[in-house]
Amino acid sequence: MFDDLAQLAGFICGTPISLVSLIDAERQWFKAKVGWDASDSTDRDVAFCQHTILGEDVFEIEDTTKDPMFCDNPLVTASPSIRFYAGAPLITPEGVPLGTICALDTVPHRLTDAQRNALRIVAREVVSHLELRRARQQLEQEQRKLDGLLRMANDAAESLYMGSKAEIFIKQENKLLRVETADIRYVEALGDYVNIYVAKERYTVYSTMKELEAKLPARDFVRVHRKYIVRLDCIVAIEADSALIAGARNWHSDSGSNTLPIPIGNSYKSILMSRLNLV
Repeated sequence: MFDDLAQLAGFICGTPISLVSLIDAERQWFKAKVGWDASDSTDRDVAFCQHTILGEDVFEIEDTTKDPMFCDNPLVTASPSIRFYAGAPLITPEGVPLGTICALDTVPHRLTDAQRNALRIVAREVVSHLELRRARQQLEQEQRKLDGLLRMANDAAESLYMGSKAEIFIKQENKLLRVETADIRYVEALGDYVNIYVAKERYTVYSTMKELEAKLPARDFVRVHRKYIVRLDCIVAIEADSALIAGARNWHSDSGSNTLPIPIGNSYKSILMSRLNLV
């Protein structure tokens, strides 16, 4: 769009060269250029535009060779041999000059009042686009900040939610029982039902492993098999493809052992090992 506006300035002024330049403390560089084959920037001390931004209106040099301020300028004495210059300052709504939109030629010129007025209008249009780009960038930055805050809020909320999963209620016969998740040793899938094993009790509920896993605090429990979820701090040893769970009653045996082996599925082994504090 800035190339189009630069080209429009050239059409208005009847020149083969037109530029949108931005100026800092040491140089001017070209946001857009038409008919200019030289570098993308020049030192500020040789830039015609540095004089334009000192004023608030169109700055025009009809013949640079006859102007004592510009006749020795290297842009005049050497390529591209500028003879005519007309520029309008790009001034922000806050009154800050950013650069210019200008038209140049290798032969002398003189603008009409209509051309000068049109160049002022194009300059305001350039500033409008620059302000729009700045506003969009600020909006994108604010959106990124907002996204970051939302992620932080969600993480905090999730942390609080996870921390609040200290208990679950399970339906047994015609009543609801509260079970502390700290008392759960492991969970076992059983068809359409799930067995929840605490130290001395077993509760059978109609649920899926996925549903139950979502209700348990993720920092305390880990899925070790498609059929088993265990409490991390109840694992006392890993033997071959089994995890030994402490304090879990073996409902299928009368051995009286204080530990129970739970099988570890191959697809869950790496997840389990990553959760363990290995040395």
